[in-house]
Amino acid sequence: MAFPGTGTIWMNGKLVDWNKATIHVASHVVHYGSGVFEGARCYDTVRGPACFRLDAHMRRLLDSARIYRMEPAYSQEALTQAVYDVIEANKFRACYIRPIIYRGYDSLGVNPLPCPVDVAIMVWEWGAYFTKEAIEEGLDVKVSTWARNAPNTTPAMAKSSANYANAQLIKLEALADGYAEAIALDTYGNLSEGSGQNVFVVRNGIIYTPPIGNSVLWGITRDSVIDIAHDLGFEVREQTLPRETLYIADEVFFVGTAVEVTPIRSVDRVKVGPGRRGPITEAIQQRFFQIVKGEAPDTRGWLQYVHTPATSGAAKGR
Repeated sequence: MAFPGTGTIWMNGKLVDWNKATIHVASHVVHYGSGVFEGARCYDTVRGPACFRLDAHMRRLLDSARIYRMEPAYSQEALTQAVYDVIEANKFRACYIRPIIYRGYDSLGVNPLPCPVDVAIMVWEWGAYFTKEAIEEGLDVKVSTWARNAPNTTPAMAKSSANYANAQLIKLEALADGYAEAIALDTYGNLSEGSGQNVFVVRNGIIYTPPIGNSVLWGITRDSVIDIAHDLGFEVREQTLPRETLYIADEVFFVGTAVEVTPIRSVDRVKVGPGRRGPITEAIQQRFFQIVKGEAPDTRGWLQYVHTPATSGAAKGR
């Protein structure tokens, strides 16, 4: 994914040119990772641009900020409006949405409190995270030698910039070893998540996924997939899973805002089932894409349309 280098970014209540949306090198976030962020998507639906579960994403953004004792000057409603404003300013019908709350420029030291709490929202056009072949046939992944952060070290429930140092190591190792992705274990050796994705395992028609306590992000796509699976009549169990579950699974798949729903065809060079996308993964994947494109009933109100009477004017503070 390459940035466009043009367009508009929302920063602290103002729309600014992409190339002028800068921060000082001495900003606290640069040195100490003191930021929290979100990743959401706007889809081009039959009724126009619609953000998928933007309310849940913005709630999680503010929850993450609260965990790190950051108090932005904008409410959830104001930040939601800002997302709509910046999408419309860029004239996008479909895009990726990246809001970030971070400690800015004042002083350096582990104590972040003297530094201002700044907010920015970027949007850019970004298609599928993996190739069409991967979405249909599946990924080759490995079990990472890097474990996810232990409980009570850094909070897994916060989508924090600092947590993604661990995610980078997981991803870099996978790429260096010739895999598309990796699945990390928690500090007890049980399944956790990918570098930036939740993982699901299918065995004998039952869908399993690690619980929140296994150092996984409380994924919004994860929750959505659980609801979709229930709607389709599948049983879903959130339970601790040992590593070897991956080798005897009938199906394994990733979910997340970026990867959406992507099958896994092998783990550590061991084929998952027949080594291609399985029927349960395909059914969930198809229903997910039907919902986000507005082709299936949105019974839970997951789509928030950009062009509505409420979306006018720049967002103000509280």
